[in-house]
Amino acid sequence: MKSEIVLDMANEKRNTVPCFPRRVMAIATTIPTAPQNSSSKGVLRGRRKLSTPTLFPDVPAQWDSGSSALRPPGSRPEPVGIARLASSSPLADAKRGTEYFLLPVRSILNHCDSDRVPFTWTVNPYRGCEFGCQYCYARYTHEYMDLDSADFERKIYVKQDCGPLAGRDLATEKVQGEHIAIGTATDPYQPAEREYGATRAILEQMVLRKGLSVSITTKSNQVVRDLDLLLRIAEHSSIQVNLSITTLRRRLARLLEPRAPRPDLRLAAVRELRDAGISTGVLAMPVLPGLTDSEADLYALARAARYAGAQWFAARVVFLVPAAQKQFLPFLEAKFPKLAPRYREWFSRSNYAPEAYCKEISARVAALRKKYNLGTRPAEPDQQREKAPQMTLGFDLDPAP
Repeated sequence: MKSEIVLDMANEKRNTVPCFPRRVMAIATTIPTAPQNSSSKGVLRGRRKLSTPTLFPDVPAQWDSGSSALRPPGSRPEPVGIARLASSSPLADAKRGTEYFLLPVRSILNHCDSDRVPFTWTVNPYRGCEFGCQYCYARYTHEYMDLDSADFERKIYVKQDCGPLAGRDLATEKVQGEHIAIGTATDPYQPAEREYGATRAILEQMVLRKGLSVSITTKSNQVVRDLDLLLRIAEHSSIQVNLSITTLRRRLARLLEPRAPRPDLRLAAVRELRDAGISTGVLAMPVLPGLTDSEADLYALARAARYAGAQWFAARVVFLVPAAQKQFLPFLEAKFPKLAPRYREWFSRSNYAPEAYCKEISARVAALRKKYNLGTRPAEPDQQREKAPQMTLGFDLDPAP
């Protein structure tokens, strides 16, 4: 995952309509505008009751693009919804072999309908992620835009009007008392953030609200850039930061997560955040069988997390949906061919690893938490802050499906 904390991305399909783009981000190109849809209704809704929560949602079926009865045989259907918007999104820039597009959206907060995740609202300022993690489950979300999952790290869509839209969404009463998870499918601090500042624009709106419950999950040490905003949010809301680190081995990390910051830089970010008083923990997500799951590897990671000041340490075995398998299995064949048959056998039957293996990893991680006095979830916010609802991440749940 970026970390494997996830969301029901199907909701973002509903929240995407044409809108008049405002200049909330510095862009070096002239951007054509789309007509405002004045008839759209608000989309914020209340929380559904959770049953058997997990970090992984059901992956929705491929979005229905409409009936094919009226189309000539063999013709390509006209794109609709998010696919139509993606196809017409203006190209803002291209560098490092990656193209950046500006995507008009109707909402920044997305309501999570899945009973399999322990939060109500999700925020992903970008669609696609330049870090290019080989195992990333969220690759399937590009298929909603009629793009190949391999384009996930090559075509990045920057959501327009993040600041104003976040301000409007956060003003809705139904958001109060519910947790908001930032970075559940794409990293909010990927390289595009340096130029477009979508994540910072959202945090600036959160500074203006009281009593929020917010978490940020990232693989990037760039999160410390916004330490000033995190501290201001923490004065009157609950906020936690999760640094996702899969391994301390630099060469392996570079293979698995080609453009993500080095593991030691992420640990340094943990230390800086903790020294400033921000609640911060480490997510060893995903645990990759045969690659990052050894006792020695997990021991080293838990120890490093403890000495960096992390307050919690959680792990989860890799979750491989078909779009992720399409990328990850050929990668294994090329780089770790001895492991490929094991993965193909396990994940041909399910998106999850076998239950017995997941329980083994769960027990191993629980022992490491006990050894290093690390929690399973964020600690309660300080008493001097205004009371904000505390998220229960469910990291101590059995990781078996």
